[in-house]
Amino acid sequence: MGQRLTQIATRTGDDGTTGLGDGTRVAKDHLRVQAMGDVDELNSNLGVLLAEPLPDDVRELLVVIQHELFNLGGELSIPGYELLTADAVAQLDAALARYNATLPGLKEFILPAGTRSAAIAHVCRTIARRAERAVVALGTAEAVRAEPRQYLNRLSDLLFVLARVLNRANLDGRGGDDVYWKSEKLARGG
Repeated sequence: MGQRLTQIATRTGDDGTTGLGDGTRVAKDHLRVQAMGDVDELNSNLGVLLAEPLPDDVRELLVVIQHELFNLGGELSIPGYELLTADAVAQLDAALARYNATLPGLKEFILPAGTRSAAIAHVCRTIARRAERAVVALGTAEAVRAEPRQYLNRLSDLLFVLARVLNRANLDGRGGDDVYWKSEKLARGG
């Protein structure tokens, strides 16, 4: 897989291009680079979430997800390369089922709020959705396997569920429940 960086300031990107893992150079606004950047931003924000107090099982899951996102970034950086597995998608499905089983059903919309860790999980969820859109856009221009798109789709769902779990974890002394959306228009029946 591609070359490892031995220095960071190479100045080769000063012309508005960047190197992919296979050595080809593309514009920094190329759809592939945008998808890679969104996945990198997601992974970085998961790092912020991991800096928070978290239940051990959630922490372990997020660390695995960070490694899988690095795999996804590697796959995106080398056209035609396969690194993210269908098993990684299946692991997210299993985690979704496990955590969803612990939560009450939703009857109302919830706001991306609550505890700090839950709010960060919601930020990660929205970045995962953007990364998914970027991978879909790339797939309209170039061949992209289904697993990257599926992984990001499941991950955004999982991050929504984990935000709900974290609101209930009460690790920061403020936990409790979801923060529900209150619509005055809906309350009036119109």
